[in-house]
Amino acid sequence: MSLSRLISGFVRSHWRSYAAAGAMLALVAVIGVWIPRKIGAMIDALAAHRMSHGELLEGIGLLLVIGVANYGLRVAWRIRLYSAAYRLGVELRTRFYRRLTLQGPGFYQKQRTGDLMALATNDIDAIEQAAGEAMLAGFDGMMSLVLVIGVMVLGVDWRLALFALIPFPLMAYAFWRISSHIHTASSDSLKRFAALNDHVQETLTGVRTLRTLGLEQRSADTFAQLAGKAADASLTAQRWEAAYEPAVGLTLTAATGLSLGLGGYLVWTDQLTIGALTSFSMYLGQLIWPMFAAGWVLSLIERGRAAWARLQPMLDAPLTIEDRGTIAQLAPGELKVEHLTVCYPGQTEPALTDVSLQLQPGQTLGLVGPTGAGKSTLIRVLLRQLAPQSGSVTWAGHALPDYQLAALRGAISWVPQESFLFSATIAENIALAKPDATRQDVEHAADLAAIHDDILLFPHRYETEVGEKGITLSGGQRQRVAIARALLSDNDLLLLDDALSAVDTGTETRILEHLEQLRRARPVRSAIIASHRLSAVVDADQIVVLKQGRIVERGTHDELLALDGWYASQWRYQQLEASIDAA
Repeated sequence: MSLSRLISGFVRSHWRSYAAAGAMLALVAVIGVWIPRKIGAMIDALAAHRMSHGELLEGIGLLLVIGVANYGLRVAWRIRLYSAAYRLGVELRTRFYRRLTLQGPGFYQKQRTGDLMALATNDIDAIEQAAGEAMLAGFDGMMSLVLVIGVMVLGVDWRLALFALIPFPLMAYAFWRISSHIHTASSDSLKRFAALNDHVQETLTGVRTLRTLGLEQRSADTFAQLAGKAADASLTAQRWEAAYEPAVGLTLTAATGLSLGLGGYLVWTDQLTIGALTSFSMYLGQLIWPMFAAGWVLSLIERGRAAWARLQPMLDAPLTIEDRGTIAQLAPGELKVEHLTVCYPGQTEPALTDVSLQLQPGQTLGLVGPTGAGKSTLIRVLLRQLAPQSGSVTWAGHALPDYQLAALRGAISWVPQESFLFSATIAENIALAKPDATRQDVEHAADLAAIHDDILLFPHRYETEVGEKGITLSGGQRQRVAIARALLSDNDLLLLDDALSAVDTGTETRILEHLEQLRRARPVRSAIIASHRLSAVVDADQIVVLKQGRIVERGTHDELLALDGWYASQWRYQQLEASIDAA
C-alpha cells in the first residue's frame, strides 16, 4: 500500500474533521482574495473623489473586522486538522506496537532495537506530518492559488495574468527535480538516525561492560561518527528543501517584473486603473504562499514516503508464529511431546531431533545436558516461540496451535535464563502478571522464592526501584524476583530455564523445597526445570538427558545413577566440586 492510499483511507475515515477544516480553509481563501479587491476599489474611489471620510473609516473598520475573523478561522482549522493528523500517528504507533508484541524471537533476531524505536518515533512523525501539515498546506495553497489566479484573470485583466504566469512552468520543473533529491536525502537521513539510535540503545544497555573493558572512548568516538553522519544526512535534506525558496523567489521576481512592465503600459494607455494594478500586485504577492506551500508539501510528502517505505515492511512482516487457535481456555491435562524435530531459521542442523516425552499433571520433569543440548529450545517450543519442523506437542489432548496464544501463555509461568525486570518497584515487578495481588500475596511469593529477607534490607523494601532491567539488583536477586513473579501467577505449568544458576546451593534448596510444597498444595500444577546443576532436578518425577538435541538418557535420579552414563558422571563431578568448595 502506498502512502497516498494510507492517507486517503485515513481521510475517508475522519472525513468530518477534514471537511470542517476544508470549509474553514475555503472561507479563509475567499477572504484573502476579497481583501485586495476591496482595497483596490477603495483606492479607485479615493482617486476619483467618490469616497467620503466616513465611508473611508467604515471601509477600514470592515477590513479590520474581516482580518480578525480571518485570524480566528486560521486558528480553528489548524486545531481541527492537526487533531485528526495526530490520531493517525496514534493509530500507526498502536498498530506497530501490537505487531511487535505478536512477533516471535525469530523476528527480533533480524531487527535492531534502535531501528525499531526510530520507526516508532521519527518515521511515524514524518508520516503524521504528511497527513497533517502536508494536507493543510496543500489544500490551503491550492485553494489560494485557484482563487487568486481566477480573480487575476477574470476580475482584473486576463492579459496581465497570463503574462505574469510565464515563469511558472520553469518553477514547476525545478520543484520536480528538487523533490526527487529530497526523497533520497530523507531516506538516508532516517536510516542514519536509526543507526545513531541503535548505538545509543546498545551503549546504555551495555554500559557496565564498556566501563569494565575501558571502551568508553571508543564508544564515544563511534557515537561522534554516527552523529556526524546523521547530521550530514539531515543537512543534505535541509539543503535540498531550502532550494525551494530560491526557485519561488526567482519565479515571483520575474512575474513581478513582467506584470509591472505590462501593467504600467496598460495604465499609461488608460486600459487599466491604478487601483486595479494595485490589486493585481497584491494578488501577485499572495501567490508567494501557494508557491512556498507547494515546496513545503513536496518536502513533507517525500519525507513521509521515505518513512512509510521503512515502516510498511515491519507492519506487513509475517508473524513468526501464527495465532490461529480457537481454544480460549486450558484445562489441566497431560503434556505430550511426540517425535519433535526443531531447526532454527537459517540453520541446517536441527536443535532437537525426534524428542518424545510425557508429563502428567502435578509431575516435575527435569531437563539436563551439556550446553547447547537443546533444553532451552524445547522450552521455547512449549511457549510457541518456535515452530517445530516435524512432530507434535499436545496439552490436555489438544495440539498447542489449537490454543489461542494468549490463553496458552497465560497458563504458563516462565522464568528464562536471563531474568528481565522492568523499571518499577520490586513489588510491581513481582505482581506483574497479577496486578490485583495484595501485598500479603506478593510477600508470600517473595518468601517462596527466598528473596523476602533480601528485600527487607533495602531502604524502601518492596517499594525499591530496581532501575532499568533491574540494574540495582544482583544476578541472583533478579532471578529470585522473577521466580517470585512466576509463583505468584499460580499457573498450570511452571517453566524454569536454568533459573537457579545465579543462587547458591542453600538458597536453591530452599526454593526447591517451597516448590515441592506448592505442588502438594495444588496437585495439578506441573513443572519443567532445565538446569546445568543436577541438584535442581534430583527430586523430579522424571529426568531427561539431552545431548546434541537428542534424548540419550531418561529416568529418575536413582535410575540414572544406576545407568552410569553422562548423568552419573556429571553428578559425581558436581558433588566433588561442591565438597571442595565447602572445604
